[in-house]
Amino acid sequence: MTDQTADTTTPSPLSVAEVARLSAAVLDAVGTAVVGMREPLELAFASILAGGHVLFEDVPGLGKTLAARSLAQASGLDFRRLQCTPDLLPADITGSFVYAPSTAEFVFRPGPVFTGLFLADEINRTSPKTQSALLEAMAEGQVTVEGDRFPLPRPFHVVATSNPIEYEGTYALPEAQLDRFMVRLAAGYPSRTEEQRVLLNRVDRQREVATVPAVIGGADLLRMQATVEQVHVDEDIALYCVDLAVGTREHRDVQVGASPRGAQALLLVGRARAVMAGRDFVTPEDVKTAAVPVLAHRLSLTPQAWANGVDPATVVRTVAGQVAGPPAVASGRGAGTGGGIGTGGGIGTGGGIGTGRATDATAGREAR
Repeated sequence: MTDQTADTTTPSPLSVAEVARLSAAVLDAVGTAVVGMREPLELAFASILAGGHVLFEDVPGLGKTLAARSLAQASGLDFRRLQCTPDLLPADITGSFVYAPSTAEFVFRPGPVFTGLFLADEINRTSPKTQSALLEAMAEGQVTVEGDRFPLPRPFHVVATSNPIEYEGTYALPEAQLDRFMVRLAAGYPSRTEEQRVLLNRVDRQREVATVPAVIGGADLLRMQATVEQVHVDEDIALYCVDLAVGTREHRDVQVGASPRGAQALLLVGRARAVMAGRDFVTPEDVKTAAVPVLAHRLSLTPQAWANGVDPATVVRTVAGQVAGPPAVASGRGAGTGGGIGTGGGIGTGGGIGTGRATDATAGREAR
């Protein structure tokens, strides 16, 4: 077995203000091509800043592929797209050894996963065996082919799109695969005005494919990620993430709740959202608004809950509304109007998270 050495150089971080500015510029650029998906796109980019992978799940025709491609273009990443089909093989993703007649040797031909942002389009239309070929790449940033390990480029992120499992010709993603996605997002149907804008944009550009200019590059993204890694996280915020994950495990409708990886993902996304907002500390609201997209796809409901039509997102919202959050922000600032904490320990003035039981009107909304 042979190994290739990955680049482990640590990039120098940017300032929090610069990361916030660049993040807004990336999302604004994506918004020139993708209409009405600002909230899911913010969560998607936060996941990328946190070093994670993104799953868009919705019905066909809502712009999932366009959103992923535009995000790659605005981020300046090398982009490869693979249309997943039932006959796709693992080697079609990772690559394989092929015989080279000129040298009379077998040489490795890298697959499309060797890129900056890999789009697995309609990932649940291929078999679970092929889906699992992405597991090592997503978890460790490398692939192993016939005993040889090959590191993937940095940065490396997977954005996958999928259709609801009720659609014909789809395979349910294995639990281990779902757990590797930091967030699962849904855009939903656009509003009447937004859909009109989609039509008019197509007429104005006079071509089918929309292009987005690069705002940053791969090196810039690595520096932004290094900044996120330096953001302070208070112990109470970490405990709040744990309590939310534990709350899903103890819910009566849940057979298997969120794992510690889910609690960690919740913390990492919350930290990235804090930086995107120009803060070097994490608030409970950063965590709470990410709860549904981070945790819902990690839950396995009981058969009775499925029969009763219970939705995992509803379970997470219920838990988020019941778990009391910490009364102060992660920087150690006390409750007050300057740090985003309202009176009585609530977020803002509505008291969504306080020292008692929280109320939840907007927790972790998955779509617009």
